Amino acid sequence: MRIVVIGGSGHIGTFLIPRLVRAGHEVVNVSRGRRVSYVDDPAWQHVRHVSADRVAEDRDGTFARRIADLDADVVVDLICFTPESASALVEALRGRVGHLLSCGSIWRHGPSLRLPVTEENGSTAVGEYGIGKAQIAALLKAETAAGGLVTTTLHPGHIVGPGWHPVGPLGNFDPTVWQKLSAGEPLDVPGIGAELMQHVHADDVAQGFEKAIAHREAAAGEDFSVVAPSALTVRGYAEIAASWFGRTATLRTVGWDAFRATTSEDAAQTSWEHLVRSHYVSIDKARRFINYAPTYEPEQAILEAVRWLVDHGQLDLASPLVV
Repeated sequence: MRIVVIGGSGHIGTFLIPRLVRAGHEVVNVSRGRRVSYVDDPAWQHVRHVSADRVAEDRDGTFARRIADLDADVVVDLICFTPESASALVEALRGRVGHLLSCGSIWRHGPSLRLPVTEENGSTAVGEYGIGKAQIAALLKAETAAGGLVTTTLHPGHIVGPGWHPVGPLGNFDPTVWQKLSAGEPLDVPGIGAELMQHVHADDVAQGFEKAIAHREAAAGEDFSVVAPSALTVRGYAEIAASWFGRTATLRTVGWDAFRATTSEDAAQTSWEHLVRSHYVSIDKARRFINYAPTYEPEQAILEAVRWLVDHGQLDLASPLVV
């Protein structure tokens, strides 16, 4: 099949596109530039690249038609963030493409009320990003239910992998957390330390998309959570991470006001956005419908990312990794 991947040079596409090539598909990567993928793979030699600025072309009303004119059997949209953009793409692809797959987010669910969160029992989304992803998923599901374009939405958690900083134990990207843990220094933890985060390796997300393509009938009109099999609490994450440096985590519980006073505004807000949701999401539906089988537990995926940062001189540590 000819498969067009929109935004294929990013985290998920780094692993998805080589998977699709190795499966024998003709792959077209549509991205704004020609940035190098996060992981080298000879499969990229067999990929056609198309340059497009989605934001600008959506504004001009030309992007969706450009994608339709690539005459794909399947379109995988990894960078759709507004219902307007999703709607335009659906209108252009209806009757011309056999399957549209879109990347959502577990943030289409609001703060957890019942655990694990399933595709059906999540609370109402909060925040511009989460609300947008929820609206896109609903739009696509309604399109297929009405007999239109066959669509599937996959919702990853906190995507992690080699080449970029993971969401850390405090729910943000501030690298000083790794310095403190590797030095055995006390770490101020906002809240109670029982808040949950659910990471997922980018290759496991890619696996989910590949399997949804392969199981088109089972995936038609559905949405699936694609995350690691388990979630980490703030406290558990910090303790596991400290052990990678031969340390024991020393954690001090502080209120949010105190936490905000000792960190940057951006880092504190990012922590709040991650921890207030406290997600632990079920993958049972993805397992049953499309045989999703993630390879990585969250700490394994995170350790791989941290090791890559250390090996490439992008993380300043007080003690070396001992694992």
